[in-house]
Amino acid sequence: MDPVEKGYKKVNGIQMYYEIYGSGKPLVLIHGGGSSFLYDFKEVIERLQDQFQLIGVDLQNHGRSDHRDIPETFEQDADDVAALLAELAIDKASFLGFSNGGSTVMQIGYRHPGIVEKLVVASAFYKREGMIDGFFESMMDATFESMPEPFKINFLNLNPDFSKLENLFDKDCKRMQTFEDWEDKVLTSIQSPVLFISGDQDVMKPEHTVAMWRLVKDAKLMILPATHGIYMMPDFDGSINKNLIDFTVSEVGSFLND
Repeated sequence: MDPVEKGYKKVNGIQMYYEIYGSGKPLVLIHGGGSSFLYDFKEVIERLQDQFQLIGVDLQNHGRSDHRDIPETFEQDADDVAALLAELAIDKASFLGFSNGGSTVMQIGYRHPGIVEKLVVASAFYKREGMIDGFFESMMDATFESMPEPFKINFLNLNPDFSKLENLFDKDCKRMQTFEDWEDKVLTSIQSPVLFISGDQDVMKPEHTVAMWRLVKDAKLMILPATHGIYMMPDFDGSINKNLIDFTVSEVGSFLND
């Protein structure tokens, strides 16, 4: 699995890392908090690179991209991705975002509708009440030691600077700790086709994913028998539910090609 192109583009004052796989209609892959695009989407890339031009992006403070000394926001991430596509001369694309990346995808649909073909929002949220009980309380108590070890290993393999790993953890925590509910108009204003995905044992309540689905006209919904993300990537212990991932990615491909 080798990229056909990789490198950096100057985006809103930082060097942003990207890789491109396959060919066809462009699909931008946006990872979750603490992660990188290849960590989250390796299984997806292997299954879709024959159907799409897959553009994997490392967001600010993540993976190989530069760090900023300002708070992380989903709005900033959305603007960065839009600017990167402009640098790559891609006028319009579909977007698949997981977890925090899913929230970023919704902001792309809201802030940059002209560049959007379709959106896949996987395991995301837009109001604090949508997360499982105790989630935000645990974020207030989060310490660096509580960061999942696979995230630490992945980051240091890509960017062997421990201070930047600590910066990433601090920025990600602060984004969650200070998150303020979005207005419904962020979702109701989205005009492109949207597929919402989450697990029945996810970190957001299934009811919240259903609520988001109801706000977007003609959106599609898929609730899977899964915890956070294992429907499209390995679990933290390295185990892979191949059949579930095959099913999920097949449905995503069908939605995007419809």
